[in-house]
Amino acid sequence: MNSDRISLFASAASWIEGESLQQLERVASLPGMAKVAGFPDLHPGKGSPVGAAMLSIGAFYPYLVGTDVGCGMGLFATDLSVAKAKPEKWSKKLHYLEEPWDGDAAAWLEERGASGDAFNGSIGTIGGGNHFAELLRLREVNDREAFKALRLDEDDLVLLVHSGSRGLGEALLRSHTDRFRDGSLIADSKEAELYLKQHSNAIAWGAANRELIAHRLLDQIGSGYRTVVDLVHNSVTLLTTEDVPSFLHRKGAAPSDAGAVVIPGSRGAASYLVMPIGEQEKNLWSVAHGAGRKWNRSECAGRLRERYNAESLRRTGLGSYVICEEKGLLYEEAPQAYKDIESIIDDMVSFGLIRVIASFTPLLTYKVRER
Repeated sequence: MNSDRISLFASAASWIEGESLQQLERVASLPGMAKVAGFPDLHPGKGSPVGAAMLSIGAFYPYLVGTDVGCGMGLFATDLSVAKAKPEKWSKKLHYLEEPWDGDAAAWLEERGASGDAFNGSIGTIGGGNHFAELLRLREVNDREAFKALRLDEDDLVLLVHSGSRGLGEALLRSHTDRFRDGSLIADSKEAELYLKQHSNAIAWGAANRELIAHRLLDQIGSGYRTVVDLVHNSVTLLTTEDVPSFLHRKGAAPSDAGAVVIPGSRGAASYLVMPIGEQEKNLWSVAHGAGRKWNRSECAGRLRERYNAESLRRTGLGSYVICEEKGLLYEEAPQAYKDIESIIDDMVSFGLIRVIASFTPLLTYKVRER
């Protein structure tokens, strides 16, 4: 698929569901939409595709960003050595990331430029769906200079956190759709300015949430942390132009204009640290944000239950441990439900969008304990 308005950065070998391509075409036909880009992790979303970047002129569409404004990936360096890693012991020890944090939520948020009193009970919690916190070990370094520039240590574990603004982003979208349904907001209107202000707060809230998740998890196993990368993949950005304002929507697309990007696989596959290369305009300054779903959630249990019991899914083919005590979610988020991350990375390399810095494999994935 390639036209004046639509670019698809996926090889013929990549499996892209027809519905997601139809959604991409519908978005490209929206009033004011100048260009859309789909990536190899493209899959259908609720009314608009996930794994896409969309550029509009003079107005923007909050529903294209969705409910989880500020959702993204945070990669954190730890003090935990690979040699002394105890994933089985940690899998029994780690708890409480579903419960409200007992610290000063308002102060934590204020220090990081965010607020949201009504959602203070959610700060530092992972949430459901495809969100997770995952301890990773280095598999391979491909670009040693870039790896060192990020001050990473080959002998230490890293923590990858995928989460967002929890209920804050959902409330923001609902306040828009209650008045405008799936309509756009005109640049410089009062409604647009209010949305963008609240959107910026949700972005900061999501980053603060990922950092607090890292703090809470690592504190239980005796490690400090340092933020290496934190990037948002659900957002709308005002671009400066000479004349009419333009807006870059990202829905499940990582920014490629802010340095290194971490792109996770499923919980049973490698995750990649990559560096965007080239001018990036053709792909709307964005790249894939992960492996992307292969199966709908409703299909997963039926496809997998005859072959796997719940307990078998708590260990992956890589031998890593999975903390997920919600049985339905265990099946919905099984590695088999996701596309092959190696193909996703290969596609983006072949299109000249990225070079690989390093790859990591999971030791322990935390999703949810029973409450």
